[in-house]
Amino acid sequence: MNRMHGVIRTYAWGSRTAIADFTGREVPAEHPEAELWLGAHPGDPAVVVTDTGEWSLLDLVRSEPDKQLGAAVRDRFGDVLPFLVKVLAADEPLSLQAHPSSAQAVEGFEREDRLGIPLLSPERNYRDRSHKPEILIALGPFEALAGFRPVEQSVALMRALNVADLDPYIALLIGQPPADGLRALFTTWITAPQPGLDALVPAVLDGAIGYLRSGATEFLPEAKTLLELGERYPGDAGVLAALLLNRVRLEPGEAIALPAGNLHSYLRGVGLEVMANSDNVLRGGLTPKHVDVAELLRVLDFAPVTPADLCPQARREGCESIYPSPAPEFAVSVFDLDGEFLGCEVEAPSRHDGPQILVCAAGTVEVRCPSATLELRRGESVWAPADDGPVRLRANEPAKLFRVTPGL
Repeated sequence: MNRMHGVIRTYAWGSRTAIADFTGREVPAEHPEAELWLGAHPGDPAVVVTDTGEWSLLDLVRSEPDKQLGAAVRDRFGDVLPFLVKVLAADEPLSLQAHPSSAQAVEGFEREDRLGIPLLSPERNYRDRSHKPEILIALGPFEALAGFRPVEQSVALMRALNVADLDPYIALLIGQPPADGLRALFTTWITAPQPGLDALVPAVLDGAIGYLRSGATEFLPEAKTLLELGERYPGDAGVLAALLLNRVRLEPGEAIALPAGNLHSYLRGVGLEVMANSDNVLRGGLTPKHVDVAELLRVLDFAPVTPADLCPQARREGCESIYPSPAPEFAVSVFDLDGEFLGCEVEAPSRHDGPQILVCAAGTVEVRCPSATLELRRGESVWAPADDGPVRLRANEPAKLFRVTPGL
């Protein structure tokens, strides 16, 4: 077991305070910090501190895959760490996006290779051959748009805005089966000529202002989100897409899981995100980055869902809360070391063969493996290879520790 240092990615939507504070650095940071990567993805592998110096986790896994990953992981996923852990901090909305299935990722990667699009080109959609199912666990209040909401709810929202220009689109939405109506309407908006958007989007924003002034409350968060997105991205079809998506609010410890094809945009907040080891993103708006509407439409799932469908409930076992995983690549849980568990040694039972990444989110935790005993403070993490178990924990003050392993 060794200490591990993540790599920070800076994007305009990130926070100058959240990740810096989480990792115990000076606040504010020089630039908005959006993601802290803890994994072995080639794009930004974490650094592991060993007796022989600092190693890229990617190189460490490649140098001794059997020791680091274990036989079960190698048999299932090959000589790669199958998951990626991030701490995500959003002060502004992320792009409107979705992730591909495994088959779509392989086909898209190979197609872009044949077209000669460089792997690091900003025009590239597929940077690897993997799907990207993910789960995010809120570290504080977290807000998102995710999944096409039931049609009747979108219709009620559009009618509440009292915008005559929306009437023909409401008719398009309700005139056919739900998934077909959502596909037809979203496709109409996302492919609309700019002059049409320049007329419709302001009309919708005026409707949102009128709704807020009316004192109505049923769609208060939705109306505020429309205005926020419209201010940041005037004339963007993604503003209209917000009419069709669930608006989800998570409290600390609550989770949202996003399968392939789920259209979403994280709005604000800080969370621990776990996903398959992939960086494949299809964007459709609300961003200055590369947008590929045709490819996004190809991967989207238009079946309506509710927030309850997207927000799995953790199962409590002792001091460990175990979140249902949407994919075999990873399993994630959190240990709440407080109350009766303070001052006691707690074994973190190995439910899955393979390596572990441990991230301290609050307090101080003593982590003991056969090879080492380390003290982790908030924002610190360790890499425990497959051959170094079991893990035992002890905290003398209230503490919180996340654990990610392969799901298998």
